[in-house]
Amino acid sequence: MVKKSFISVISQEEKEENRGSVEFQILSLTNRIRKLSSHLELHRKDYLSQRGLRKILGKRQRLLSYLSKKNRMHYKELINQLGIRELKTR
Repeated sequence: MVKKSFISVISQEEKEENRGSVEFQILSLTNRIRKLSSHLELHRKDYLSQRGLRKILGKRQRLLSYLSKKNRMHYKELINQLGIRELKTR
């Protein structure tokens, strides 16, 4: 499965208005994760970038769990658009 390197799900006007929304934050974190992942494929021993990637993954995970509790419909739509899997429930 080939994923797009950068995703533009939100239009340009919505980007200017909704930069603080949870959906936009998850979208931008996903783009940063994909960019860092491609960097780490070339530079396997870049441990500082690995740490940054883990921090970004944790932040996105927390935002996704918040969104799933707040609005399940938007959560399902967003994970389908981004091509990421659903959270595991404990």
